[in-house]
Amino acid sequence: MTGHTPALPGPTTLVVAALALAVGTFAFRFAGPLLRTRISVPPWAEALLATSSVVLLTALVVTTTCYQGHGWAGTARPAGVLVGGVLAWRRLPFVAVILAAAGTTAALRLAGLR
Repeated sequence: MTGHTPALPGPTTLVVAALALAVGTFAFRFAGPLLRTRISVPPWAEALLATSSVVLLTALVVTTTCYQGHGWAGTARPAGVLVGGVLAWRRLPFVAVILAAAGTTAALRLAGLR
């Protein structure tokens, strides 16, 4: 190892990369409406995609709620997320859901629960 630090890309490279990413994102967004009438997806595939999106979002919520770094995040955060989830399910306003979830977590941590 020589301790060589890789050079940072120049501003032109960053601008070109950002533009390429913007064009690609824009193309993906327009591809859906343009190809919707040309491509048919079987109903079982649509059901599978809908189910898989729910599974992925659930896994994301669980992992970000319950784990911090390589360990357990504690009880306060999952309790706050649970309160927020119940309030969202009951269709309370978004601000109320966020404030209740954050308040629950903060109150539990203030009470000494990690």
